[in-house]
Amino acid sequence: MKKVIKTLLIALFTLIFFIGCSKEDTSVIKIGGIFPLSGDVAVYGVEAKNGIELAILEINAKGGVNGKQLVLVSEDDEGSPEKTVNAFKKLTSKDKVKIVIGSLTSGCTAAITTLAQNQKILLIAPAATMESITDAGNYVFRACFIDPFQGTVGGKFAAEILDSKRAAVLYDTDNDYSVGLYENFKKSFVANGGSMVAEESYTTGDVDFNAQITKIKSANPDVVYLPDYYATVSLIAKQLRAQDIHTPIVGADGWGGLVDNAGDEVLNGFYSDHYAADSTDDIVVSFVNAYKDRYKSTPVSFAALGYDCVYILKDAMERAGSEEASIVRNEVEKTNGAYVTGQLTFDAKRNPIKSAVMMEIVKQDSVLTPVYKATVNP
Repeated sequence: MKKVIKTLLIALFTLIFFIGCSKEDTSVIKIGGIFPLSGDVAVYGVEAKNGIELAILEINAKGGVNGKQLVLVSEDDEGSPEKTVNAFKKLTSKDKVKIVIGSLTSGCTAAITTLAQNQKILLIAPAATMESITDAGNYVFRACFIDPFQGTVGGKFAAEILDSKRAAVLYDTDNDYSVGLYENFKKSFVANGGSMVAEESYTTGDVDFNAQITKIKSANPDVVYLPDYYATVSLIAKQLRAQDIHTPIVGADGWGGLVDNAGDEVLNGFYSDHYAADSTDDIVVSFVNAYKDRYKSTPVSFAALGYDCVYILKDAMERAGSEEASIVRNEVEKTNGAYVTGQLTFDAKRNPIKSAVMMEIVKQDSVLTPVYKATVNP
């Protein structure tokens, strides 16, 4: 009899335990986050996560959203699309999140957009610029401008601001981000009176670009467009300068973090970005100062985009009076406000409508620093 009672008690306590564990905590609003916190583009993920956490701290300190505290539940995808999928499945099935911010690169984000749409998970990509990202459906948004916009801005800047006439491009054929930027830079540069004198390529993982650079040198360009991420750009720039090519180099937001991972070879470098940390706009000054106080460094655009994602969601949830993904989604679509990366509304495909800034890499007190150069509209 004692054995029977003991068995029943164990079963009862086990049932109570699982019931307790299965109950969702409705006193908080969980936001999922997927970032590359390790791997080749870890600086993007760390910065974005920092910006998101800063926004959540600020919002929670003022009472949260609709009387509830925000909680970030994050996963590291290491910049791998396969791991992005695994992270998404874990967040949505185990952690029961209904809203996800991430991932950072276009390839990783593209791996989960259909999953998000099918499950009606509200997905906001901070920095995935590939044009097709939002094609999966109306639950997918982004906080950044798209590759055609960046490429177009880069081409216009090179032709009009730098007064370049002869452009060379070195791009990664394996990388959708790189290909998209290259194609739209070319269209814009030619449309603004320039000519393409060299169009060279490589594949992801290459580290020796001297053969392509030799061909570029013989074409005698007055600007070189490098549409790739900071680690690869640093290698290419070093080899360009070693071959005595000192023309301006131009790129896009993938250059974020370049100044911390390169040397003087990236001077005379310009890139399109989502905001300028040296802006005098009150909202930017407040963000930059708060970030510096907490993280002891100047935030790059990925931090600003992550920060904006949280405030876009906060504003939408407050307007909706709810954190239900379907209701919040409707309000995100109506966004019209001032954020760190600019005055923002969404177009019919849930891409933000805003301008881009061009940054120049200079040396200030012997330290490589990106500074505001120009605002460019396509």
